[in-house]
Amino acid sequence: MSANSVNTNRQAVFALQSLNQTNSDLGVVQKRVSTGFRVADARDDGGAFAVAQAVRSDVAGVTAVNEQLGGVKGVLQTTFAALTQVSDTMRQARAALTRLADGAISSSQRAQYNEQYQQLATQITDFIADAKYNGRTLLSTDTAAGGGPIQGIRNEEGATFTVQAEDGAVLQITNTTFTSAANAQAYLNGGFVTVEDNIATALNKFGANLQYIENQSTYNSKKVDALNDGLGALVDADLAKESSRLQALQTRQQLGVQTLSLANQGPQVLLSLFR
Repeated sequence: MSANSVNTNRQAVFALQSLNQTNSDLGVVQKRVSTGFRVADARDDGGAFAVAQAVRSDVAGVTAVNEQLGGVKGVLQTTFAALTQVSDTMRQARAALTRLADGAISSSQRAQYNEQYQQLATQITDFIADAKYNGRTLLSTDTAAGGGPIQGIRNEEGATFTVQAEDGAVLQITNTTFTSAANAQAYLNGGFVTVEDNIATALNKFGANLQYIENQSTYNSKKVDALNDGLGALVDADLAKESSRLQALQTRQQLGVQTLSLANQGPQVLLSLFR
């Protein structure tokens, strides 16, 4: 091929190819800078994008799980608060019942202590009945009334756990009038102690369940952070590096335009040969 030709300008062709490549590279870098991603879609890197989408799906799943755990935690916190109040009220009921077991008190005193005890027994019943969160309670086994066990989801794969409900009837003391010290003493050392044990067992069980929910929620939060870190390493752009490349490519683009302009002027030099 002749170096001096008006039909084919090799310098212009080379300059144009170089400029096109620079513009293509510049488009890639500008996309990374504008989106913040090295892999913004499947066109950038199909394999990495597929993995990133799977990780994003896991993050969405774990985030949803933690939101659902919040509902179960609300039920447990309400249950635990109710049982704590019941336990505190039981101490007051024991004091009243102990006085009723004293054969030396007068009939008027017995009437007053019976009134105090019955009010406390009513309060305990009300605390248990009111231990509801969003219509659910763990202090009743009656599913029609919002009771019964609660099954929750703990991870993005759908694994579940179950919190068993407690029969509220075994957590309540009898609401009766003790007409004699012997009757009060018999109940104090019998049914009352049984209810106390049942309340302590329920507190321990629901306290452990609440701790489990809090630990699972904390773990899930840390898992989301770890997944996001891995996702960032996979698809995030190094903006400091891309900024430097952007400036370099912009300079190359300007030089490429100038080089193409000079190359296009080459054939005009041949006209001087015919003057």
